[in-house]
Amino acid sequence: MCEVLKVSRSGFYKWTHDRDGARKRRHVEILRHIRKVFEESRQTYGVRRMFKQLRRTGIAVSRKLVQKLMHQHGIRPKRKRAFKRTTDSNHKLPVSRNHLKRQFVVDKPNTVWVSDITYIETREGWLYLAAFIDLYSRKVVGWSMSDRITADLVVCAFDMAIKHRGQVLPALVHSDRGSQYASESFRRRLKKCKQSMSRKGNCWDNAVAESFFGALKSELVYQKTFNTRKEAEMYVFDYVEIFYNRTRLHSTLGYLSPVEFEQKGRKAA
Repeated sequence: MCEVLKVSRSGFYKWTHDRDGARKRRHVEILRHIRKVFEESRQTYGVRRMFKQLRRTGIAVSRKLVQKLMHQHGIRPKRKRAFKRTTDSNHKLPVSRNHLKRQFVVDKPNTVWVSDITYIETREGWLYLAAFIDLYSRKVVGWSMSDRITADLVVCAFDMAIKHRGQVLPALVHSDRGSQYASESFRRRLKKCKQSMSRKGNCWDNAVAESFFGALKSELVYQKTFNTRKEAEMYVFDYVEIFYNRTRLHSTLGYLSPVEFEQKGRKAA
């Protein structure tokens, strides 16, 4: 080969050594960026989000290399646990039809809000969280926490959402059939909104809300032990308002955060 290329043996081996060294140095540099992004993501990003975030920040890298380096160095998010339902649909309150029908993509904000309730374990006892999510941007627009799972829990979350949206009501509000959503106090809040409820025992009808709570549990709740409800509330606030809404990349939104997606939509309008 040296004769064909008309180079000396020593020159060829030096070039080979330098090339391997340059590759190793590049991998070390990319690994440094991967570790940095992984920590900034609160150790939640897998290969897909890691690759997208690196490219967003101007790092020229292939997804294959990201996967290889993360695998070699044991960089992986925590796995999810089984999801457990909290709401009770065995009641005699009025139940609405499923008007959403799994149409989870809308082209305008405040077209559809979806909601659900989950629980968070603390050493003081359970803390319950209700959240309303705008399907347009997947942004959590309203949320509420309490040690009791009552109708007031969803009413307070809904009131927060209306306030955050400038007193604008959505066209449709979708939830499961829980008694909190079927209660008279919540139905009064809906006013001119159309109410929609999942079919009995069908969690896929409310998949977006389920997905949010799945992320919350795997990325925060299962990684922490909360001594008090107050402590849990502080961490949930930080996760929802600082990380989930403003930082975390969503594959459904073209790997933008909900806030970025809404800002982009306003600029395009």
